[in-house]
Amino acid sequence: MPAIHQFVGGYTKADAISNEAALLRKIFRSWGYDSHIFAEPGCTHPELRKDALDVKSFAASADDIVLLHLSTGSVVNEIFATVPCRKAILYHNITPAEYFSAVQKQIARGLDVGKRQIGALAGIADVNLADSQFNADELATLGYSDVKVLPLILDLQTADSRVDRRTVKQLDDGRTNIIFVGRCAPNKKIEDLISAFAFFQKAVEPNSRFVHVGSYVGLERYHYLLFSMVREMQLRDVKFAGSVTQQELNAYYRSASLFLCMSEHEGFCIPVLESMAHDVPVMAYAAAAVPETMDGAGIVFSEKDFPSIAEMMGHLVKDQALRAGVLSGQRDRIARYRARDLEGELRQHLAPLLKSL
Repeated sequence: MPAIHQFVGGYTKADAISNEAALLRKIFRSWGYDSHIFAEPGCTHPELRKDALDVKSFAASADDIVLLHLSTGSVVNEIFATVPCRKAILYHNITPAEYFSAVQKQIARGLDVGKRQIGALAGIADVNLADSQFNADELATLGYSDVKVLPLILDLQTADSRVDRRTVKQLDDGRTNIIFVGRCAPNKKIEDLISAFAFFQKAVEPNSRFVHVGSYVGLERYHYLLFSMVREMQLRDVKFAGSVTQQELNAYYRSASLFLCMSEHEGFCIPVLESMAHDVPVMAYAAAAVPETMDGAGIVFSEKDFPSIAEMMGHLVKDQALRAGVLSGQRDRIARYRARDLEGELRQHLAPLLKSL
């Protein structure tokens, strides 16, 4: 049976690339192809090990297609280079190692390896894809040819699913909830979020709360530094939620007054679109692929002037006309995303490989 398999550097819960790989597997099977996900067992969540196969067990047929999700340094990338089959790469970007060197040297080393592996994989695949133009441009500078852009294929229907009532009860207490969703990682610049929130709480809206939703596993040192910062600044109602269920995540979005992003390196930034799907106004720093993902919606700022950011946060929370205008633009952005036939675009990009099956 003809097959389209996927290689991933890690397969875990609440992970954007893992979620997309699972969705693509469903799509490939609906096209009539055998399809499995392959990863390193040590980089697969224990509860998902029946859902992803050991990459070292992969036995290729020359007619198979393998799609590599390129996002970190991994032995998976090295195996991909050697398998005797038809190949495609989908690049999600690799964060520069310098963001992690002071707090997690092991992660920094893996990212350095990943950057070297990107260069080594140029010319290996028959089809090269990237989920943003920002990522495509990086591949082009490294010698990749004819890189096509395919935005992340997301299941935004989860925005319409149930919410965790206990979380909603905790958050719907009259406070203005400022949220950020994303891994607790240094490139996300959560310390800058806290700094902006400090001005917001002390000078704009005292009855406010900041919530960060995202795993800090492996980055406990950075997480502790953030806790220390909150204590030193004597901020109230700062919540680090950690990893949450989908229903809890829906509750955080539904209870949010504003989504604030200060990240300096994103290959796409899914929470921006998730926030828009939940009708939460978005303010974001103009870095990497974030403006591209915003696509003219929300409010994008280019300087980290914390007092000015806090003032704009206040306007967006309290000025109903401004808020309505921003939300209208965001709904248009989400409508444009939903209107795209991304499954059809994926099939078109893979057409040179599919014709051979």
